[in-house]
Amino acid sequence: MFGLCAVETYFKMKKIYLNIKELGIKGQESRRSYLFGKHILFCVFVLISLFSFGQVTSAIDSTSIKIGEQITYRIQVETDTTSLVVFPEGQTFSPLEMIESYEVDTLKKNDKYNLVKKYGLTQFDSGAYTIPRQKIIIGDKTFFTDSLKVEVNNIVVDTTKQGLYGIKPIIEVKKPSSNWWKYVLLTLLIIGIIAFLLFWFIWRKKPLTEEEEIALLPPYDRAKLALKKLDESHYLEHSEIKEYYSELTGIIRKYLDEKVYDHSLESTTDELVSRLRLLKEGNQIDLSPETIKNIESILKRADLVKFAKSAPDVALAELDRNTIDSEIDHVKEVLPEPTEEEKLLDEKYREELERKKTRKKIILTIAISLFLLIATIVGFSIKYGFNYVKDTIIGHDSIELLEGDWVSSEYGFPPITISTPKVLKRMDAGMPEELAQQVDMTMFGYGSLIDKFNIVVATSRYKNLGENKIDIKQSIEGNFKTLEAAGAKNIVTKNEEFVTPNGAQGLKVHGTLDMPVANSEKFEKGKYVILAFTSENVVQQVLLFWKESDIYADQIVERILNSVELKKAEE
Repeated sequence: MFGLCAVETYFKMKKIYLNIKELGIKGQESRRSYLFGKHILFCVFVLISLFSFGQVTSAIDSTSIKIGEQITYRIQVETDTTSLVVFPEGQTFSPLEMIESYEVDTLKKNDKYNLVKKYGLTQFDSGAYTIPRQKIIIGDKTFFTDSLKVEVNNIVVDTTKQGLYGIKPIIEVKKPSSNWWKYVLLTLLIIGIIAFLLFWFIWRKKPLTEEEEIALLPPYDRAKLALKKLDESHYLEHSEIKEYYSELTGIIRKYLDEKVYDHSLESTTDELVSRLRLLKEGNQIDLSPETIKNIESILKRADLVKFAKSAPDVALAELDRNTIDSEIDHVKEVLPEPTEEEKLLDEKYREELERKKTRKKIILTIAISLFLLIATIVGFSIKYGFNYVKDTIIGHDSIELLEGDWVSSEYGFPPITISTPKVLKRMDAGMPEELAQQVDMTMFGYGSLIDKFNIVVATSRYKNLGENKIDIKQSIEGNFKTLEAAGAKNIVTKNEEFVTPNGAQGLKVHGTLDMPVANSEKFEKGKYVILAFTSENVVQQVLLFWKESDIYADQIVERILNSVELKKAEE
């Protein structure tokens, strides 16, 4: 703004001067006035010019440093309070490297702002370097600082006083801990809960219920206990004679069913009594006629009570109860003792019964475990997809890359910022000596063309380019020649523009190719993406190669492409 005012004032005053000159200068007084005006014109122009160009200045605190030492680059701008000032950002000081950008110091003086911006610069190679002009935008106008020279000196080591030591070995840095232990702990906790539930409801020896304890008693003891419970009932108190006789005859029938005749429960009274007499006559059980008669009498009385609605008095009912109690004792006395063979059969029967119970528990445990496992797999498959679940359980290289700890870093100069599943390592460009004299190339990569996934970041700086311009398409064609030399075939290409998240524009070339399979003559379908960016004498490229059958590679590529950012050096 001030510069325009100065130029404008200069031309106005020059016009006045020419008009005076055309009118002619006559007389000594007129000549003195003319010379005085000329001097005033010159002084005003010089002052205004100095004021105009004095608003942007730059300086460094040292012109000579040692390798790695920091210098402070200082830009000072004086402007009015309404103008927007944009200072240079990024690596614009090449060949020096900016290691820190300080906040702008602002000092207000009347209606002016004095802005001071500082940068920390360094260089790790000795030599004489020139810091290029830096562009500053003030309002809608552009200003440039002067270029400055810096001498970077080697550090001289006095080997007579300080001995030289061998190179220290590489120290392996421990990988930072992740949260994997939380997932392991959660898995063990879930397995522990499931195991506890299976033990509690299936394998635990549960306390026996009253019915189970009674069922384990011998038939005689069960019959005696049943009579005792019948005494504790209130059937007789409430004149429930039918229910009382049903319980009473059921006790004697169950005992006879287990110890004498195994069809006693479903037999009629006459059938049961006939069977008892037949067993006595066959000398299979030595029942007395009185015992058979008493049992027959009570059973027939019970039939009359149940079916003919007979109602004997309470005293008779109690007498029948005592009679059944005595006859159970008589039957027990005449029963033969079990033989050793019968005892062995009973033992085997109990063991077989126990084995069946154990087998049932095992089958139930396996069934529940399989159900939970299948339900878990189905649930995760519905949410994430079956292939994802399968590859997570079995293992898949690409899913490990996708879900691993990604690394964001800068590669080359000017730097390319990119996020990758693994740290890219420096690679040998392998250029012929003639080409190396014309191009400085740095390459960083992971994997190779025959691997499942391949990433390469390359920066090429052309020397002595002159007025020629870099043909970005020709640079990409060189990649295809390299691919063909590595054995790739049937390369299909598609071109489109590509813009990084921070606004850098470039060219995106993508398509398919046939990649060679290691240690064979076979080929496998693959995909590729090449990003290329140019800036004066620099070509920056990002190359990605992966197998077409890799279902996770597309997600990896998309994530990488979305992370690419360029910080190009400005003039």
